[in-house]
Amino acid sequence: MSVIEVKPQESCAYDIVSLGEVMLRLDPGEGRIRTARHFRAWEGGGEYNVARGLRRCFGQRAAVVTAFAKNEVGLLMEDLVLQGGVDTSLIRWVDYDGIGRTVRNGLNFTERGYGIRGAVGCSDRGNTAASQLKAGDIDWEHIFGTLGVRWFHTGGIFAALSETTGEVVIEAARTAKKHGTVVSYDLNYRPSLWKGFGGLKKCRSINRDIAPYVDVMIGNEEDFTACLGFDVEGADESLTDLDVESFKKMITMAVAEFPNFKATATTMRGVKTATVNDWGAMCWVDGEFYTATHRPDLEIMDRVGGGDSFASGFIYGMMVLQDPARAVEYGAAHGALAMTTPGDTTMASLAEVEKIVAGAGARVDR
Repeated sequence: MSVIEVKPQESCAYDIVSLGEVMLRLDPGEGRIRTARHFRAWEGGGEYNVARGLRRCFGQRAAVVTAFAKNEVGLLMEDLVLQGGVDTSLIRWVDYDGIGRTVRNGLNFTERGYGIRGAVGCSDRGNTAASQLKAGDIDWEHIFGTLGVRWFHTGGIFAALSETTGEVVIEAARTAKKHGTVVSYDLNYRPSLWKGFGGLKKCRSINRDIAPYVDVMIGNEEDFTACLGFDVEGADESLTDLDVESFKKMITMAVAEFPNFKATATTMRGVKTATVNDWGAMCWVDGEFYTATHRPDLEIMDRVGGGDSFASGFIYGMMVLQDPARAVEYGAAHGALAMTTPGDTTMASLAEVEKIVAGAGARVDR
């Protein structure tokens, strides 16, 4: 049985609520942003992708807390979120001034990369409605106390959007804990987001203020080092025995300082080319480490969102299956499947995840 106690489903309106910015992703397909003549539109966001994955692949009741400027782009993003089955009733709408001088919706131009050409992201997200959220804007007592939520997920991307969003995370997580909701957090370190207001020092300060409210901490070695200040001499980014052992040492240090961590999880990616990666994952739960099936030379169509899909599969395993060993396998399989399709969000089914976990290959299903 899992060491994480999850509220009964019948006592809550939602199984999962995520807090984070949702942007409009403009995808040039197989081409380049700089030479594109048309783009395909998707919605995406590090925290939102987890809720959507839990809804679309794993059948959980999901909602997103975010903010949109009320214009045609915001309404398009709402429609995309609705297509993903995620409840939009908790979205905060902000009046639009007509030109985006005071508030706007975020855009994310992303090309997938191929072979030796890596993926490229070009975000246009300054002054967005979500980045202007501040403590007191969201009625968290209503969400966690009245409606009821089994699991709350947010992360370091949203916390890094502005000088106010970190306080929103703390306010939300504190209220979630008060009402017995499990809190997960993906560190998701992005230097470009933090450099505008305090850099690494501010990043570490805010994340260490958030950490005491977290039950399940997700992140790789770079995340734990940059965001929380844990470092292990000799660690590297490759899938080597040294990497695994250094991560174990890092987690041991982290849970000693933050005993509220009931579980930690990470993907372990070895990048060979943009379209071929070694792929694995591991987790720590209640003093034990569990490692997922290692998938060398995994072929990738679109790597964006693979870590978010890992998180949603891992959360499903902990929340529903209540089995750490299965949770890390479901997370790794779901992340791998998500990277075989375009866009940030999952197009996989639970049956497909279970097939991969069981060791099935890629033969045609007829």
